[in-house]
Amino acid sequence: MLIMKKTTIFSILAVAVISLTSFTASAQKLVSSTTHFKFFSSTPAEDIQANNYKAVGTIETTTGDLVFSVPMQSFEFEKALMQEHFNSKKFLDTKTNPKAKLVGKITDLSKVDFINDGSYTVDLTGNLTINGVTNAINEKATIKVADGKVSLMSKLNVTLNDYQIAFKKGKPSKNIAKTVEVTVHANY
Repeated sequence: MLIMKKTTIFSILAVAVISLTSFTASAQKLVSSTTHFKFFSSTPAEDIQANNYKAVGTIETTTGDLVFSVPMQSFEFEKALMQEHFNSKKFLDTKTNPKAKLVGKITDLSKVDFINDGSYTVDLTGNLTINGVTNAINEKATIKVADGKVSLMSKLNVTLNDYQIAFKKGKPSKNIAKTVEVTVHANY
């Protein structure tokens, strides 16, 4: 009788653990520590490009919530002077505002199948904070699922004045576009 009670209790615990594990697997947060942010500006004077591979991001597959955190001093430019201008108090003041952040949501998450291979174009809404200023965004993103791996790609056009970013005078004010392209590519 004691053995039967122990077996019954063990069976109930096993079912509870399996059920809890199944629930946890369906509520999955994907994490990307290899997120690439690319900044591109084009003017008649010159093109400026910078890459940042130190950003991190998450997607909650059941709610569509996503977050990206971007360390601003990790953008690498072709020319050291460009990097110096980018980080300076006159432009982004990255010592005072060390991170940019995108907090958003995939609004049409039902389009995405995170289990089967495919490419899904989705709508992304949220808030982008750069230079201590937050603005609403509404962009398209592409989510790809291949061999059990998930990736996200999106392009945002960022108007620098909307984030109180501008060189007032001098050569840098003529060499950077008023609106820059920011590309996000995250592998989860």
